[in-house]
Amino acid sequence: MGFFQFLQRSLRAAIGPALGFCVVGYFAYHSFEGERGVFAYVRLNEQVAIARAHLDDIRAERLAMERRVALMRPNSLDRDMLDEQARAVLNYARPDEIVILEPREKRR
Repeated sequence: MGFFQFLQRSLRAAIGPALGFCVVGYFAYHSFEGERGVFAYVRLNEQVAIARAHLDDIRAERLAMERRVALMRPNSLDRDMLDEQARAVLNYARPDEIVILEPREKRR
């Protein structure tokens, strides 16, 4: 029975380090692959970068619209802008003019 007692003692001595290794492995795995791990952080940063680029595009579009609206205010009315809008809305052109139509950008 000497061999079985030696085996029991060896197994009892190995259980603690084995459990510790499993716990450390569990936390190490989830620090990279988990919901709040390193890879999730990288993906989130990529999404933030894409969202910021989209926000910059929207801000630029908004500023362009604000400039066009400012040109149509009564206190700073731009005659060229008024003429352009009237021709676009009324579909009007003089007989001696050449009209070149450009397709509008598709809205998102």
